[in-house]
This record gives sequence, C-alpha cells and structure tokens, in this order.
Amino acid sequence: MIMNKEYDFNNIIAHFLIDGELLDCERYGEGHINDTFRITVGQGEKSVHYILQRINHRLFTDVDKLMHNIGLVTEFCRNSVEREGGDPMRECLNIVRTREGKAYYFDGSNYFRVYVFIENATTHQTVRHSRDFYESAVAFGKFVRLLADFDASQLYELLPGFHNTKVRYADFLRAVEKDSCNRRAEIAGEIDWVIAHKDLCGRIVDKLDSGEIPFRVTHNDTKLNNVMLDDATGKGIAVIDLDTVMPGSLCYDFGDSIRFGCSSAAEDEPDLSKVFFRYELYETYLRGYLHAVGDCITKEELENLPIGAIVITYECGMRFLTDYLEGDIYFRTTRPKQNLDRARTQFKLVEDMLLVFDKMCKTVEEVCHVTGAREQSILSA
Repeated sequence: MIMNKEYDFNNIIAHFLIDGELLDCERYGEGHINDTFRITVGQGEKSVHYILQRINHRLFTDVDKLMHNIGLVTEFCRNSVEREGGDPMRECLNIVRTREGKAYYFDGSNYFRVYVFIENATTHQTVRHSRDFYESAVAFGKFVRLLADFDASQLYELLPGFHNTKVRYADFLRAVEKDSCNRRAEIAGEIDWVIAHKDLCGRIVDKLDSGEIPFRVTHNDTKLNNVMLDDATGKGIAVIDLDTVMPGSLCYDFGDSIRFGCSSAAEDEPDLSKVFFRYELYETYLRGYLHAVGDCITKEELENLPIGAIVITYECGMRFLTDYLEGDIYFRTTRPKQNLDRARTQFKLVEDMLLVFDKMCKTVEEVCHVTGAREQSILSA
C-alpha cells in the first residue's frame, strides 16, 4: 500500500479509470502551484506511468470551471492531432476520467486529477541552447494551430482581466494612491516611468474589443518549462499546464515567451547592467512560432506580435511594482525588494525593445512575407 502523511494514494487512484496495482508514487517536477506526483501502476508484466495532481483550489476556486476548460481544450487538441496524423498520446495532454466520468475526484478536502504521462520527454527550466527556445516556439505555435477553429467563447475566464493591461494600470494607480506600505517615495522614478508609458495599455486590448484581433484560446504561461521536449530528438512535443487557458490574444502568449526567454538575465536580477534584450533569440522564436502556426494567424495578429511582446513586458513590470507597493502580497518573494528588482528588469527590457521596435517589425515581415490581399503568412524556409 502506497501512502504518505498527506494523501492515501491507493484510495485516490481507485476512483480513476486506472487498472492495475499502484507500485510507486513520487513527487515530480518543479511546479509551485499544484502538488504533482508521478505514479507507477503495474499492469501485468509492464509498468505504466501517470501524472497525479492535487489541484490548488485556493487559487483555482472553481474547479468545475477549471476542468471544464481543460477538458474542452484537450479533447479538441486530441481530435486535431488525429486529423493531422499525429500521436495524440504524446502531442497533447490526456485526462484520465474518474469511474463516474468526471475530470477530477474530490475526497472531501482536496481535488485530484490524473493525466497520462508523456514518456521519453522532459521539461527544462532554462534555455540550454537556442534550439530549445526554437522548439518551444514550435510547440506553442502548434498549440495555436491545433485550436484555430475552437470557439474560445466556450471557455470560462477563470482569472478575469488577467491580461487586460488597462485594468492592470488602474490597479497600479490605486496602489500608488493608497501607498499602504509607505513605499511610494522611494520608487518615484519607477512610478513616473509607468505613467509615461501608459499609452501601451490599450495597444492589444483595444484591438480585441474592436474585433481587429480575434479572441482565441490562450495558454497564458508560455514559458519553456511548459513544453515537453523529446529526449531523443529535442523536438517540442506537447504544451502542458493548461490551468490558465482562457479566451485572449495570441499576441500576449507570444509576447510572454519573448519577455521571459529573450532576457539576458534572471527576472529578479538587481544589476541592470546585466539585463538586455537578446534580439537573436527573438528572431529564433519568431521563426519557430510562425513555422508552426501556419496560415491560421491573421495579418493584424502578425503585425502586432512585436508590440505584444512590449505590452506584456510592461504589464508584468507594472504588476511587480504594484505588488511591491502593496507589500509583496501576490508574487512570492525570498528577499527584500525582490519585486522591485523584478519590475526594474521588465522596464529595462521594454526600453531595449522600444529601441529596436522597427527592426522587430521588419523581422516579422522578412520571416513571413505577409501579403496584403490574403491575411496569412507565407513561411520562409
């Protein structure tokens, strides 16, 4: 019998459509939101692995809506992969249902879900070389392509206003006005910087509201560590961690990858002389992304990929600064002024990107050769 002081794994697994004997259960991965385990089940002479997660229902307070979103998206991805002749057991997440047909099991205190384990593939916390970043771009571009015909209005907005930069700016101004921790005076320069760049706030959300940019399924955490890379080939296989799939703009998803992956330093680097925008990685990611997304991206989306990267970086910096003003209550910190350092790195990246913005736009044109008559990309080799 496999147990620990927290969970009765045998009882939990018994509620899912899993046959065989539970042989092992070990903590898995480096995620900080949910408790994640890799379980091993004996089925005759072979062993089969699954991912078991305890859902953090303090963050995701409506688990029904959370799993509704994930269930719809994974099923649609599976069907799309099958139509393309791929392997749906490796190229997308697969939910293991309970014996009652539900996407999760509630034991009276905690919520649990199970996914099929993707064998012979690994996630990485940092970019080991540019090929990793390229392959993550391919995976996220493919994610867009697989879900291109999905009606995003079917999804719940689990975190309302999550990437509404105008809302984030209003929250920031309230935090400045309240100054609950008496920190406003020491960061007057950063506050002035945010206000001076407020015109960025509407660059994407206004186009979403007007219909110029379509609402799509967005991942909202498009970092390298949410892509499974094949152990043998290094190729991007599947996008994982779908807890924040919601309606939104792919410009934000693209931009968040650029924000995080194209920085020369850690997100909380206190020495800004070490922080700069790595343009070569921007071009690397752009090529992989557009190669995979194919012709389902619109002309308006293509043209706004560069500003999407700038807007999301501005937004994240503003959120870090807001949290610093409010006493570091949202983002986890391990040292004083960590959120302030995070904000400053984001603002430095915004400044760097603004300096090369015209070049960023030109690179989009060079990579995809957008035609005015047809709203699609013609992929370069």
